[in-house]
Amino acid sequence: MPLDVNPPVVNDLSAFWMPFTANRQFKGAPRLLVAAEGMHYTGHDGRQILDGTAGLWCVNAGHGRTEIVEAIRAMAGQLDYAPAFQMGHPLVFDLANRLVRVMPEGIDHVFFTNSGSEAVETALKIAIAYHKARGEGGRTRLIGRERGYHGVNFGGISVGGIVNNRRFFGGLLSGVDHLPHTHLPEMNAFSRGQPEHGAHLADDLERLVALHGPETIAAVIVEPMAGSTGVLMPPKGYLERLREITAKHGILLIFDEVITAFGRLGSATAAEHFGITPDIITTAKGLNNAAVPMGATFVTGAIYDAFMNGPEHLIELFHGYTYSGHPLACAAGIATQEIYQREGLLIRARDLENTWADAVFALKGLPHVIDLRTMGLIAGIELEPRSDEPGKRAFEVFLKCYEKGVLIRVTGDIIALSPPLIIEPGQIDRLLTTVGEAIREVG
Repeated sequence: MPLDVNPPVVNDLSAFWMPFTANRQFKGAPRLLVAAEGMHYTGHDGRQILDGTAGLWCVNAGHGRTEIVEAIRAMAGQLDYAPAFQMGHPLVFDLANRLVRVMPEGIDHVFFTNSGSEAVETALKIAIAYHKARGEGGRTRLIGRERGYHGVNFGGISVGGIVNNRRFFGGLLSGVDHLPHTHLPEMNAFSRGQPEHGAHLADDLERLVALHGPETIAAVIVEPMAGSTGVLMPPKGYLERLREITAKHGILLIFDEVITAFGRLGSATAAEHFGITPDIITTAKGLNNAAVPMGATFVTGAIYDAFMNGPEHLIELFHGYTYSGHPLACAAGIATQEIYQREGLLIRARDLENTWADAVFALKGLPHVIDLRTMGLIAGIELEPRSDEPGKRAFEVFLKCYEKGVLIRVTGDIIALSPPLIIEPGQIDRLLTTVGEAIREVG
């Protein structure tokens, strides 16, 4: 019997422990989504909800794309699953070849995962194993950044720097240090694009190198544009300086591009956007429009080749996942990449960037708006926190926007916007107008 995708709305929400959610608040006043198409979700009450967040930074080509749906359906009917250990299937190699073609020159191998968190874990393990394969097994230290978000596995939260993601989980990975974050509101408030001040913060890496010794450090991992912490742009010259220091000391540089890859900033990758090529790039989200869980870790040929030694019948890297390169995820990925190329979505944010920034900066001067940050099709709107209830003002704006038929995302007292790349100027106006109305009404 076929699955009924339109059953009656359930009246018992107790069994599902929801991720990153105020469970009690939600279950007291649930916000259920039952359908999606184009730029809109449909709520369980039949209302159309304008998607201002591309789902969760991920539905870059818009919802319900027929090409992706049909690709998944066709693949499911032909090959529902294929093991990735000592086996393969044609689509995984096809997708890999398509993806490396849009990566920066020299980034030419990809390891498939099921999420951004797993892509980060894979990157960290590859970095440490790479140095060992080269005879520098003492390079095990990892360096992240304050306020960094690298998923929720133990490696990711260890190199990450968001307090609540770390504080409840006991001892994390040892041998981890952190660079300072780059948020300097006293100097860079209301910046369009990269802020002017803060490149010097990259020099703290030299201090950590001197403290621990370069021979102990495997990799530095940063988000080129930090998303989940509240949309923090890299200061001019900052990423260039990180690349310079890591290259000088033989340290791998990892760009966590789970959010920024596949068009968010107007290029296939943030690495391309900023003109800086790291050694490893992690991706997920927009890779296959979030239609089937999938992530990917990209590496240079030099890293891949370092493992291709010894007898050919032996496994080179003892790492992987049951669902790496799942046939359905690959089908969705190929269909998504074809849409990106055909419709020019990887660069569309360039055409809309000024319209987007103008709409965001029209909020300047509203009550409690203390900073605005934009780049590509992404924005951070920072609100003044209430002294006794941090985070509540932005959460109330989130609820108010939902009531008005617009979906936004908040982290602390920062509103983060990242709409599907198919958004039209009129929809940009409606999205930001609604956000402005909600900010005024919440006060």
